[in-house]
Amino acid sequence: MADSLEGRVALVTGAGRGIGRTIASELATTGAAVAVNYATSAGPAEEVVRAIEAGGGRAAAFQADVGNREQVRAMVAAIKERLGPVDILVNNSGINRDRTLRRMSDEDWDAVIGVNLGGAYNCVKAVVEDMIERRWGRIVNISSVIGEMGNLGQANYASSKAGMLGLTKSAALELARYGITVNAICPGFIETDMLGTVPEEIRKQILTKIPLGRFGSPQDVAQAVRYLVCDAPWMTGSTFDLNGGQYM
Repeated sequence: MADSLEGRVALVTGAGRGIGRTIASELATTGAAVAVNYATSAGPAEEVVRAIEAGGGRAAAFQADVGNREQVRAMVAAIKERLGPVDILVNNSGINRDRTLRRMSDEDWDAVIGVNLGGAYNCVKAVVEDMIERRWGRIVNISSVIGEMGNLGQANYASSKAGMLGLTKSAALELARYGITVNAICPGFIETDMLGTVPEEIRKQILTKIPLGRFGSPQDVAQAVRYLVCDAPWMTGSTFDLNGGQYM
């Protein structure tokens, strides 16, 4: 039987659009109060909040660049004051700056590592003491199939997402004694705004490599998050490969 999230507080980073938006909405349906994080665009995050509230849920938007440690600490303090201590953390924020290694600038490398991997670390670090105090917590890191198999022109992105898997395994070992589970999801190609910019011919080529013959949906990822948070109390340090069979 699924755990009820009534009385729990969930922080979803990068929740103003795409996968993060759907995860936030999914967790709200389970009863969690949701902190909707955004980096720069308040409007979409506020739309997510309004949609959750219209469905009878509880939510609030909080700004922070997850790559900035001080901003993350301030955000978590604000969430605690308004909604309560964070019980569930979904590290979803991510950016990409695709270049071949020969063309990649140091700034391209640092920015992607800083947000994708550094941001996950910053958020875990900011919420974990409260989880330990209550001896309960759920952390889900949204990695990527690219972190498992690599990709041309994405050395920075692949490295950041692979690093999240190492963070997941180490944190799971350290935090299990406190009743905190830490797991990762590696989505494949998901129908988001980013994928929508890919030329049709390239989309067709990608689909030929996906045995199930379709791109994933944000809802596919959100349902996996819900499972890890609500239905998998004995699962930790694991990686969910959610890619339609593209990589096994």
